[in-house]
Amino acid sequence: MNSSLQAVRHGLIAGLLALFSLSGLAAGTDLPPAQDLRAEAERAAQAGGPLIVVYSRKDCKYCETVKRDYLKPLAADPRFRDRVVVRQVNQDSDAALVDFHGATTTHAQLARAEKIKLVPVVVFYGPQGKRLAEPIIGARLPDFYPSYLEESIEKSSRALKAR
Repeated sequence: MNSSLQAVRHGLIAGLLALFSLSGLAAGTDLPPAQDLRAEAERAAQAGGPLIVVYSRKDCKYCETVKRDYLKPLAADPRFRDRVVVRQVNQDSDAALVDFHGATTTHAQLARAEKIKLVPVVVFYGPQGKRLAEPIIGARLPDFYPSYLEESIEKSSRALKAR
């Protein structure tokens, strides 16, 4: 094989390996997909916390950062893991799910119904889809993001106790 063909072949192999490693990275940051929002919100409320939904897209690097750096650790944090349920809704997905009222819809249709345009958006829900705190829109400042999450969880928990 001549050297130019060999260089092209090595370039293709390197490119494919990079592509596979990037897709593995994205998949590694995914959170459990929303399947039954009504049941998931009720389960979270019974535990005293909100259903936390991150609206995301496959091609959103900021979404990956929010999921990897803040929401995955939050879901594993002993202070929160038994109080909250964290789910992902993919704005660009036709995966089926049950909405807050028991109707069948898709991730994309729910995102449109919730008026989600730009992502990431993190929303704090109670039963019947009631928003319990202001959503966190965008990636915001990394130094303060954990405190935004904690403040919203605490506000949500207080709203659930008051109902």
